[in-house]
Amino acid sequence: MVLEFIGYAGGFIIASALLPQLIKTFKTKSAKDLSFLWTFVLLAGLFLYIIYAAKNTIMPLLIFSTVETIMVIILISLKIKYDRAKK
Repeated sequence: MVLEFIGYAGGFIIASALLPQLIKTFKTKSAKDLSFLWTFVLLAGLFLYIIYAAKNTIMPLLIFSTVETIMVIILISLKIKYDRAKK
């Protein structure tokens, strides 16, 4: 039970790490400093985590990897949107 709580706490903290970048991107309407390579590598890793966690029924990892994946997809969408708007 304690280890499961640690998993949820760690997942929450890691997922929260993307929140400031999302807020900054929304506020500034700019994602020019975001690397496409970084976001796609992160996205690939998160997809692999989701597969691993689902196969092994590791709920903290599954839940927060899914949340992070959604946040990264939003960041990629904003980068595409704002980069096109600048041209």
